[in-house]
Amino acid sequence: MSSFIEELLGSSAGAQAVNELTSKLGLPKEHAEGIMQQVAPMILAGLKKQMETHGGPERVDHILNKYGDDSVLENVPNVISSKLNEEQADPGLGGLLGDSGFKAADLISKKFGLDAGSAMKLIPALSPIILGMLTRKKKQDSAGLSGIAALIDQDGDGSILDDVAGFLMGSSGGAKNLGGNLLGGLMGSIFGRKS
Repeated sequence: MSSFIEELLGSSAGAQAVNELTSKLGLPKEHAEGIMQQVAPMILAGLKKQMETHGGPERVDHILNKYGDDSVLENVPNVISSKLNEEQADPGLGGLLGDSGFKAADLISKKFGLDAGSAMKLIPALSPIILGMLTRKKKQDSAGLSGIAALIDQDGDGSILDDVAGFLMGSSGGAKNLGGNLLGGLMGSIFGRKS
């Protein structure tokens, strides 16, 4: 998973997203990057749950086909600005994150010193960029959908909880220092604890 996060942050789209968050919300750059490092694993976790419980990789394909327009990567500032200006925000992204998205928005608000209204808009603002990146990877990767499915569960054991923990523990700076435990209590509520 960390390779995807690094790719996201290192891309032009990721850099533009960070710049837009710093500009519109007055965040330091490292905080904007930290937020992205929290939101991306949650979205991957949500996709993992959908894949496990609603039809396998084909379910992920359906979600990416419906919501993962990679053309947004060419217009990142406008996409994020538009989402941040919407009056109503759904950090649960429908059923993808559910209540965990609202809990995450609350924790992000407290961790990064944002007002609750702005924090609620962060996940919906960043999700088109993250889904767009995944869609582009699916198109460019010779493995296609199976490659995306493997990315979502990198260690192949069926548990993204391990993947998220590995990302947070192995991260240099960023998520580890700027909110590395935000996800800890949320992954269980996204997935339920495995015995």
